[in-house]
Amino acid sequence: MIELTEQQRRALAGTVDGPVLVDANTANPYVLLRKDIYDRLIAGLDDDALDMHQVAVLVDRAMAEDDAHDPLLADYQKYRKSP
Repeated sequence: MIELTEQQRRALAGTVDGPVLVDANTANPYVLLRKDIYDRLIAGLDDDALDMHQVAVLVDRAMAEDDAHDPLLADYQKYRKSP
């Protein structure tokens, strides 16, 4: 188990959008979750827990969030064929 330093604890306490950590060597981002949140997340991954309709809703939501933060989306849509 890795224990947080006091500096890391203070940094986590000041996060608004979630504690995203970046590996200085690889630039890979990581998200730090409390164990109770992680356990709930893992419990929700039961194969029988989601049907395909629920998966489609989650994918649509994720895509909408991704589109909302895409600075180039307007340029992409400019070249979209009209029906």
